[in-house]
Amino acid sequence: MLLTRHATPTAEGYRWALDGHFLPRHFSLKLLLELPRAVATTLCTTLRTDEPAVGALLAPVEPEHEVWASGVTYLRSREARTAESAVKDVYERVYEAERPELFFKSTGIRVIGEQGQIGIRRDSTWHVPEPELTLVVNRHMEVVGYTAGNDVSSRDIEGDNPLYLPQAKVFVGSCALGPGIMLADAETVADLPIACVIERQGKEVWKAQTRSSQMKRRVTELTSYLGKELQFPHGVLLMTGTGIVPEESFSLTHGDRVRVKVGELTLENVVE
Repeated sequence: MLLTRHATPTAEGYRWALDGHFLPRHFSLKLLLELPRAVATTLCTTLRTDEPAVGALLAPVEPEHEVWASGVTYLRSREARTAESAVKDVYERVYEAERPELFFKSTGIRVIGEQGQIGIRRDSTWHVPEPELTLVVNRHMEVVGYTAGNDVSSRDIEGDNPLYLPQAKVFVGSCALGPGIMLADAETVADLPIACVIERQGKEVWKAQTRSSQMKRRVTELTSYLGKELQFPHGVLLMTGTGIVPEESFSLTHGDRVRVKVGELTLENVVE
């Protein structure tokens, strides 16, 4: 089952749909994520109307939501971060450590949706997409579903010093999610295909693929650590790290079209 958020002329400015049919106007993701997973899934099915969903797709989050991210969860990510960093052992140590790397990525209002424009920093010279399985987690820290995510990053800034991570990860257009939320449990998302294709001036210039099963850490391990000493009464979204990292010679540029595929979902954006 696929949840999507659509632009509408209503006072709220958007409305949610399930499998192509609108849900009631009062439905919200934050209310859904206050419920246990089993109840939430049943509720969505019960509330679906016969009214076809129309309107442009919006990012599948609401302004009140937070997006967090995980780092160095794949071997490929550890290798790339170690190679680029002036402090190499930091990434090797966090890859092997019991505690995962978790950091704040975006507020809901800053998230870019399907066909939206992602950004690159003007004070950076090395820009990359990071295709990621993104978990949708309820207030009980249960996985309710997933979406496709692009954790756009400035690798040269992070490589200079790990303390620059917030600047390398958080800027205008750095977080894209969509096109919707596929309702699923933690077991379902444990082995999903993840792929990325980049086109420049209509030609494919880079592509790669992996699977979420190549992740060193279980998704429940990541959600458990995120929930330690933190509460998310309206739920939270968690990017789970990337196993797809372009080589050092590649950098995004204005006009590039980036397609991220996770499971059954494809998110497409253009670099502003």
